[in-house]
Amino acid sequence: MRLGVTLTLGLGFAIRILAQPTPSRDLTQFSLEDLMSVQVTSVSKKEQKISKTGAAIFVITAEDIRRSGSTNIPDLLRIVPGVNVAQIDSNQWAVSIRGFNSAISNKVLVLIDGRSVYFNSFSGAFWDVIDVPPEDIERIEVIRGPGGTVWGANAMNGVINIITKHSKDTDGVLVTTGGGSKETAEGLAQYGGDIGSKGTYRIFGRYANVNNSAFSNGQRAADGWHEWHEGFRSDWNLSSRDTLMVEGDLLTSAAGGTTTATFLESPPRQADVNRRLTNIAGDVLGRWDHRLRNGAETSLQVYYNALRRDGQAGVNLSNDTVDVEFKHHLAAGARNDIVWGLDYRVAADDIRPAASYALRLNPPARTDHLFSAFVQDEIQLGRSVFLTLGSKFEHNGYTGFEYEPSAQLVWTATEQHTFWASTARAIRQPARTDFGAQFNVGVQPLPGGGTGLVTLFGNLDFTAEHVHDFEAGYRAQVNPRLSLDFTGFLTYYHELETTEPEAPFFAADQGLLVIPLKFGNLAHARSYGVEFFAHWNVTGRWKISPGYSLLQMAVKRDPSSQDPDIEQTSGNTPRHQFQIRSLFNLRRNLEWDSSLIYVSGLSHLAIPSYVRLDTRLGWWLGESVEFSIVGQNLLTPRHLEFFDTSGLVLHTEVERSVFGKITWRF
Repeated sequence: MRLGVTLTLGLGFAIRILAQPTPSRDLTQFSLEDLMSVQVTSVSKKEQKISKTGAAIFVITAEDIRRSGSTNIPDLLRIVPGVNVAQIDSNQWAVSIRGFNSAISNKVLVLIDGRSVYFNSFSGAFWDVIDVPPEDIERIEVIRGPGGTVWGANAMNGVINIITKHSKDTDGVLVTTGGGSKETAEGLAQYGGDIGSKGTYRIFGRYANVNNSAFSNGQRAADGWHEWHEGFRSDWNLSSRDTLMVEGDLLTSAAGGTTTATFLESPPRQADVNRRLTNIAGDVLGRWDHRLRNGAETSLQVYYNALRRDGQAGVNLSNDTVDVEFKHHLAAGARNDIVWGLDYRVAADDIRPAASYALRLNPPARTDHLFSAFVQDEIQLGRSVFLTLGSKFEHNGYTGFEYEPSAQLVWTATEQHTFWASTARAIRQPARTDFGAQFNVGVQPLPGGGTGLVTLFGNLDFTAEHVHDFEAGYRAQVNPRLSLDFTGFLTYYHELETTEPEAPFFAADQGLLVIPLKFGNLAHARSYGVEFFAHWNVTGRWKISPGYSLLQMAVKRDPSSQDPDIEQTSGNTPRHQFQIRSLFNLRRNLEWDSSLIYVSGLSHLAIPSYVRLDTRLGWWLGESVEFSIVGQNLLTPRHLEFFDTSGLVLHTEVERSVFGKITWRF
């Protein structure tokens, strides 16, 4: 009924502009013609052509986003080779790059316009609060491989940087509305305009409501959710050499879900309970860019993040972060292009139990300070050979001084062919939970009767996980219609987190025998693989983009480790992933887009392989109104993609769904 009302209202708007001409959309104008000259900023914190980057980078463009039909960031990332996206329930995702996937993946740094949304309280990103209207995203830059030299800790396996559009590019009114079988309601209202002669702005409000999903037995889960999101962005040309950008957001959401909880009774027991997860997230960011008379550039960025999250692991979480960063980009002579910067971050959190089964932290409140500096120098060795050397230096409150160096060699043989190689070291900074956690993870029968309480404890001697990575790649624009990109990598991980058994003890206050586990750093791993993608403009109306990734990983515990499961974690990530996207203009105003994704099975989780087919039909009425209908997971009624072995999120299955949407611009 909602979908019918939505389409009826949209049709009324469309009738007013039927007589307007429909724009001709030639697919050859997207991505390929200037592919090697696309400017990216995530590799070196400066604008840089893809042809000169010594990293495995994939760019999701605004046109890719529009034609994907996706309504959330994780689904957009499914098209990136080497990125594993798995939905756990209606509002939780596991997203990783090159392995070690989990409900809160701790080796991928996620940014929005350079603002970190990686929360060190739990060491990861909460994808249910990472919300950007798809219509406002300029591009998403995904680095596969370490990015610690410029971005710092936690970019061990990669960086996902979501970059929003300049407010001058979102002038006027934008209204979207839609609904379907899974996302029952979705809407965006946005307005952009001028501020005098030097500034522009946009403001928006967005709402989404998502249905409950289903368990494997077909029973409906209690994981439905809804959210409200309001935000703004303003951009100012203060002078011929100064620009200022200010943006902010406020998001509130409420979601359901099921968790496996351990209750301290006599005897202790485990049970599945429905929990309510609520979020209030706000942020404000300002960035001042200044160009000096000699052509050098400086940037000063300040942001504030606030998150109130209740229900995660049975706790109420409060986190406030302030970050100040200065960056300087200059040329030193004819052969050296240098970027250096300083950063200071202070993060205060308070994590208190809200349920009898909650995670407990000692101390419950803590303030951490992070000091860092980085320098990176691109040295021109020859006419077309560039060597980039650099390192990040950090001091954190857990492990003290850390360093993350890298080297990149790029040979641009011609304007159409680039070869590159790189090596890097990166770390994962310990989280609050690594140091001070106390969490009852389960119960265990005792010999001779009775039940013991299995409890996980933090470790004050926990050290930073670190990685050494070696990569090489080749990218080419073979002809005006075909581009290719290959990457091979070899990665060594050291001091990986393990859970080590300790001697049982009797807790007199609880009257229970406690069987303790304690975090350690007693494992290492090696992985290698290849990643490939291509763009082929078959005709001016049809583009095909295939991609493939292979990941081979072996995790080994050290001789002193007694962790029984660590060596199985390589089975949490698929060995093979293949995707192919097709964008087809049936007529000047009619688009048909499809993506087919194959993901191999997860041996550790006993999840079989699956094939996912999504398709979208888009119809333009004039230049202002766009209708689209999207079908997702069309090949099977539902399938399982992932589950959290800790039991904090009880998994459901991803169902076949359909979604209709109307977009109106004027």
